[in-house]
Amino acid sequence: MRAHLLSLLLAVSTFVATPITAHEMWLQPTSFQIEPGDVLEADIRVGQDFVGGRFGYFPDNFLRFDVALAGVVAGIDGRIGDRPAAKVQTQDNGLHVLIYETTKSSLTYREKGKFEKFVKHKDFTGVMAEHAARGLPEVGFVEIYSRHVKSLIAVGDAQGQDRAFGLETEIVAMANPYTDDVSAGFPVTVLYRDRPRADVQVEIFEKAPDETVKVMLTRTNGLGQAIIPVKAGHTYNLDVVLIRATDGPKDAVWDTLWAGLTFMVPE
Repeated sequence: MRAHLLSLLLAVSTFVATPITAHEMWLQPTSFQIEPGDVLEADIRVGQDFVGGRFGYFPDNFLRFDVALAGVVAGIDGRIGDRPAAKVQTQDNGLHVLIYETTKSSLTYREKGKFEKFVKHKDFTGVMAEHAARGLPEVGFVEIYSRHVKSLIAVGDAQGQDRAFGLETEIVAMANPYTDDVSAGFPVTVLYRDRPRADVQVEIFEKAPDETVKVMLTRTNGLGQAIIPVKAGHTYNLDVVLIRATDGPKDAVWDTLWAGLTFMVPE
């Protein structure tokens, strides 16, 4: 059944290598594979191509910061400014899922053409036309944004499965990269308010063992599903962005929601 699903999804997925980069947020564990009893440590990072600044544990910056195992979700405690931001004492075998959802931040577009470049990069169909139809200026307008990111970490036997955790937007792994055969591809589903997002761009950051990074693009199918081509020994960050009009806080006219998922594929 899974083989049939993978072949079907691969038939509708198109992969494009791209040199374009943007500022992503991701969760970066010290190690993606640890043993029960080890401390699971992970940084919050923002940057490009797996290179970025480390952000500390600041509760004012997040709506939730959790770890999930076998259906049980627990908040991650910490001290203000802790880096790594996540420090979780593990006890049991299983797939651990880190979950981090931020509060809203804002930025002002002051450079002509920068917003259009972003819209093109993220393949937001019709946004520039809507921007003009709303009578919005080319510069001096505000966007608010939030991050909704997860990470899959293997503890011991790594048994278990990712699922939807109720983030406003979310990438859900449909396979376990540590225990399942993903040689034909790694299936994911992209959600917005728990509903599949059809025909949206998925940006794939692939880091090789020698630290080189390749960036690829694919799209979800009509069911919000995509197959990610993966290689043993490589680390992945998936990025999917949603944009919506707003008359919201901070005089913002656009609101973007960034979903992310990090994991690795063992040798």
